[in-house]
Amino acid sequence: MKYVFTLVVSLLLACGTLLANGPLLQKLQQIKEISDIRELKVPPYSEYYEFLYEQPVDHGNPSKGTFKQRVLLGHRDFKAPMVAILEGYGIYSPMPSELSQLFNTNQLTIEHRFFNNSKPAGETPWEYLTLKQAATDQHEIIQTLRQKVYPDTRWISTGISKGGQTTVYHRYFYPEDVEVSVPYVAPINLEKVDPRLEKFLSKLGDTPENKHLLEGGGKEIKWQIFDFQKRCFENLDKLMPFMEQLTRTKAYSFRKVGDAERALKLTILEFPFAFWQWGNNINDMPQLEEEDYNEIFNYLVKVSPPDFFDDKSIKNLQAFYYAALTETGMYTYNIKPFKKFFKEEKENVITFDFTMPKGYENTPFNTKQMQDINHWLQTKAENMLFIYGGIDPWSATAVDLKKNSKCVKYVKADMDHKCRIKSFENLTRDAILKTLKAWIKGVEVEEDVEEVLFY
Repeated sequence: MKYVFTLVVSLLLACGTLLANGPLLQKLQQIKEISDIRELKVPPYSEYYEFLYEQPVDHGNPSKGTFKQRVLLGHRDFKAPMVAILEGYGIYSPMPSELSQLFNTNQLTIEHRFFNNSKPAGETPWEYLTLKQAATDQHEIIQTLRQKVYPDTRWISTGISKGGQTTVYHRYFYPEDVEVSVPYVAPINLEKVDPRLEKFLSKLGDTPENKHLLEGGGKEIKWQIFDFQKRCFENLDKLMPFMEQLTRTKAYSFRKVGDAERALKLTILEFPFAFWQWGNNINDMPQLEEEDYNEIFNYLVKVSPPDFFDDKSIKNLQAFYYAALTETGMYTYNIKPFKKFFKEEKENVITFDFTMPKGYENTPFNTKQMQDINHWLQTKAENMLFIYGGIDPWSATAVDLKKNSKCVKYVKADMDHKCRIKSFENLTRDAILKTLKAWIKGVEVEEDVEEVLFY
């Protein structure tokens, strides 16, 4: 899932040379699982720490060994609400999240197991990268801090994209850990390859509200995108010198996918998904009558960067791919319209199976688990507020709550994968905030909650 694949961002402010002896630090130092505490200066928090939390590799059998999981904790007040950011990847940023800013909360950020700094030593035991194991990591940290540090406050879990999925899965396995959950742009794929993804993507750009035509054009956006892909395929020989130069400049390697030419082909196939996911403007596309293939290549790789298929990128994201291909689902590329450019392919689709770790290629997909999670969302889940963008391809598999009135879903029709609460118009945003304020306070939504603020 191409959601901000730069998984580690340099902390924006320098660390202090000595740990301040604050009340939060004293509590953290008494927890045996916590080590390597490091103070950070992150406004507006009065105390902010990075630390490692020791976890079993296998929660069902602690004798399998342990690993240390990276955690960030920003503190305002012991009675302020806590926003727990459940990352689907590594930790992206130490800064306050949207919810933390809206409600002036404390903030806990948990890196996902087997990403970045949260890996066991040696070879990664991929069989222990499961939704249940990851949810139990989060459960252990949340319960430890709830019991020993923040016993008198309410908790909100949240995450974006794969982090939104992580938020759903944690709440499914441990529904009592938090009072409220806000998953952003979280796909709920029910199969290894959920057919709703391709169906949804094939229709993007042909509806009246999305029909922004190029000046003098006359084609719906989806056909302009198709024509751009077709032109790229038909002129691979003209694009390849630019691809080879970029490969040398960026030190890319494409052994996993085959070679630079195949990486270029996959980059072209990825183009529609990337175009819609990140809300690109069709008017930025080079005119088809132009013959500047340098411009065409630059536009292609700006929208659909080929580093998605670079060996280093695949290795860094291997935990994502393993989870997607065994439990959370992934899309494929339909090559039927471009079959003549893929004569070596026996099927009409290209999957992401090439990303699987060696020795785990035949790991089956856990379809029943996703069906169980989906059923729970439609029947028993409570106080979960979902945010989606209407032109985001991942919204193809947005949660369908059926008749579960205990949860709510908001979709901003013209927004992409960057959709947030602030993306909505004032009236809708006010309704979202009213619901969240009531849930955080623990009152009925129908009550007048205008004064139930945490600003």
